[in-house]
Amino acid sequence: MAARRPPRAHFAGRSVPGYSDERLRAKLARHALAAGREVVEKALWLYYASRRPDVPRWAKLTIYAALAYFILPLDMIPDFTPLAGYSDDLGALSAALLTLAHYIDDEVKEKTRRRLQQWFGPAPAVNKD
Repeated sequence: MAARRPPRAHFAGRSVPGYSDERLRAKLARHALAAGREVVEKALWLYYASRRPDVPRWAKLTIYAALAYFILPLDMIPDFTPLAGYSDDLGALSAALLTLAHYIDDEVKEKTRRRLQQWFGPAPAVNKD
């Protein structure tokens, strides 16, 4: 029996370079605390949206491109740079989210909320003063 390969993102029959579910999980496992809850939340919104069957191929390509930018170690601002290291990643994720806001529904947000609670604990209370 052949070894099972990790799922890869595909667009128009081709693998999307730089993105795989396994690489996304590994990046989140290594850098979740440093990246912060907000960056991880945006990445998970895109990840769960990409799993929806009604998301068109062009939208999935946009998602995979943003997640590949987040995963890849070479980017505009190195991730190890204090305070600013993940700002470019957040920018790429946010640009994709603006384009794909229609596909970020309550189900996607709920799946993300549960995963974040598992990884980070309960969300901090928002002070509305």
